[in-house]
Amino acid sequence: MLSAGPPRPTVGIRDVAALARVSPTTVSNVLSGNRPVSSATRERVEWAIEQLGYRPNLSARNLRLRQGGLIAVAVPEIDVPYFAELIGHVVQDARERGYTVLVDQTNGRLEAERFVLSGMNPGMVDGIIFSPLGIQRAEFETRRDTTPLVLLGERITGAGLDHVAIDNVAAVADATGYLIQQGHRRIAAIGHQDPRGGGTAPQRTEGYRQALDRARIPYDAALVVHTKKYHRRDGAVATAELLDRGVDVDAIFAYNDLLALGAIHTLHERGLRVPEDVAVIGMDDIDDGRYSTPTLSTVAPDKPTIARTALDLLLDRMAGEPQAPRQIVIPHTLVVRNST
Repeated sequence: MLSAGPPRPTVGIRDVAALARVSPTTVSNVLSGNRPVSSATRERVEWAIEQLGYRPNLSARNLRLRQGGLIAVAVPEIDVPYFAELIGHVVQDARERGYTVLVDQTNGRLEAERFVLSGMNPGMVDGIIFSPLGIQRAEFETRRDTTPLVLLGERITGAGLDHVAIDNVAAVADATGYLIQQGHRRIAAIGHQDPRGGGTAPQRTEGYRQALDRARIPYDAALVVHTKKYHRRDGAVATAELLDRGVDVDAIFAYNDLLALGAIHTLHERGLRVPEDVAVIGMDDIDDGRYSTPTLSTVAPDKPTIARTALDLLLDRMAGEPQAPRQIVIPHTLVVRNST
């Protein structure tokens, strides 16, 4: 019979610190990601962790913090590619920090969003990353639940909460301005909606109008098409509506990539070439756009940075860090592909 041998000694955070020649606090900062650490120091700590086979005692950490290691991400629609890709980044980043992610879909319904705002049952999760759609600013301002909460998407001013977003006005102005630089003058905007909550659509419409104003191109309401949702079908129907009304259009800015893909579908069905007859640009840089025909020009928000920043802010709040609410604007990039 083989002997199991003596028990393997437990490797602790101090052992890692000694091997890496840093303090235990520095090792904790590398593991949690809550404090900046130089790349050289991080590499030494990660090397020491690998050499020693160290595994963080997450149960002990959560017990000290009176946390269960579970955070929630609440978004309007899980099957929308932008949110699916963003959630994937949050899940990966959270796992590396020892947290499990619960995903909730609100469909933009007020009762579902109010459930999120109330903490999703007291004590169920340690913190929440929340992308609201329909809830009004006043409800954030009068919130009583103390579960740490970080907002994504459009800014809800005065809410007193941490918030992460791109500058929608500037992003759309960049996209529309690019179309203008390419010589387009009859640029349709597909996806406007009446204001709800923080208001994605009005901000994007504002960016569109700013670009026209800068180029001294008159705003034409006939070129702006409302959509109920931001799905492929909505983009296809909106483009068909434009063409059926006989609106002269030489380019389309779609308020997201799904609308843009739907627009391209209708243009092809009507015998119009993209981009020769009508150029099309979207927003979100979803993976589908890299493989559409033609490939889709778009505005790319930095989704990995959005996810990491939201998680940083949330973990700070969960650790009880006393700070004023932070409003973080994440950079965007104009990605030019074949559709323009």
